[in-house]
Amino acid sequence: MTEDRVHASVLVTPAGERRGRRRARRAAADAVAARSLAQTRAAARTTHAADLAARRATRYLPAAGEPGPAALRTPGRLRLPQHQDTSATWAGAYPFLAEGGLGADGVFIGQDHNSGSAFVYDPWVLYQRGLITAPNMVIAGIVGAGKSALAKSLCTRSIPFGRRVYVPGDPKGEHTAVARAVGGIAIELGHGTTNRLNPLDEGPRPTGLDDEQWRTQVAARRRDLVGALTETVLERRLTPLEHTALDVALTDTVAAATVPILPMVVDRLLTPDDTTLTEDGRLAGHALRRLVAGDLAGMFDGPSTVRFDPTAPMITLDLSAVAENTTALSLLMTCASAWMESALLDPDGGQRWVLYDEAWRLMAHPALLRRMDAHWRLARHYGIANVLVFHKLSDLDNVGDHGSTARALASSLLANAETRVIYRQETDQLGPTATTLGLTRTERGLLSELGRGQALWRIRDRSFLVTHQMVPDELALFGTDARLGQELRKFP
Repeated sequence: MTEDRVHASVLVTPAGERRGRRRARRAAADAVAARSLAQTRAAARTTHAADLAARRATRYLPAAGEPGPAALRTPGRLRLPQHQDTSATWAGAYPFLAEGGLGADGVFIGQDHNSGSAFVYDPWVLYQRGLITAPNMVIAGIVGAGKSALAKSLCTRSIPFGRRVYVPGDPKGEHTAVARAVGGIAIELGHGTTNRLNPLDEGPRPTGLDDEQWRTQVAARRRDLVGALTETVLERRLTPLEHTALDVALTDTVAAATVPILPMVVDRLLTPDDTTLTEDGRLAGHALRRLVAGDLAGMFDGPSTVRFDPTAPMITLDLSAVAENTTALSLLMTCASAWMESALLDPDGGQRWVLYDEAWRLMAHPALLRRMDAHWRLARHYGIANVLVFHKLSDLDNVGDHGSTARALASSLLANAETRVIYRQETDQLGPTATTLGLTRTERGLLSELGRGQALWRIRDRSFLVTHQMVPDELALFGTDARLGQELRKFP
């Protein structure tokens, strides 16, 4: 479109023109340009006023608002004045912001309270995405809060994804029915059962190891196990002489027997071929004798009657038939876990859950705690996700004296678990829990108000308030208070 514009310029000036006429001529040219500009602006104002009047006269929405799905939508631009304030004020003024979640890759857990969306979790996926650096997990909560149900649900829902579940020791027998329901194996140990496990078994040989490497690995595992068992019974560290006596007895037993068993080690400790070691290994021999001839006889004192099947979706060792004290049960859990170790320490064994229920029993003994700490540190290398279940985080402070090695080992378990799931805590535990986990004041206040099945998930520096959801079949299978409910229903 051609735009008409007024140009005022001097093309020819007469020779000898006077100054007054030159000024008059320039003033006339400026006046012509000014009149043209004024006319253009007046026309623009007229056009703008007409458009504004037409816009105001147009009705886009009814006076009472637009009904239906398109309610409150308008084609006009919403303009609000800017406002600047602190983040603490905005948290109360505009509380409608929620965490984006962990994504959709993983095992369904339940509902995220903040966003209302589904909450999923998978430590291996999070590790691959760089959101965590350690796949281990800690679950803590008061009795009846739902921590055992979460552990069972998380493990069993992972089985369709190709993961396997190992429970080295089940003091209450809660996982026996679960293992059988998913097609796994439940091995019952205790007085009156015919099952035996030999903790000195070589176990399945990992791929990629030559004969010498395999012998060295098996010897180290056996030496570590026998030493830990002895220290637990003696309630002290072994002396150098006792270490020598144990090593010689174990070496002689392996050399003389195709299938070494604990009674052979005990015999060589009490009656060694080298008589100079008789006194050195006497206390260690009597300590191990408890497992083969004392109150724990019949479970670990012979060749294994059960074969470990690493392809089974779930394997649990049921120790509910053992009614001895905490120390005895801890020894059984250690022997049982040693029997599983050879399969766990295979880098090509796939991704596996290892569930330690009632973990406070193991943490009470420094020798057993050192074994657990070593396994947790190697979790990433072997593709293992360890799950530690106990009642309260202050259980870690009850391990050993302040500043002791045992206390440091217990604290390292929590440090190597970047996923912490905290169920309802008693009022006296709020301060220690908040300090240990670095909780905010709001998160601390939630811990005493959480309902059953609700937990605060702390994944590194991110927090989620999650309600664990189960289908009716899971609820009937995982509920640890089902027996109590059946007894209560007998009364009117």
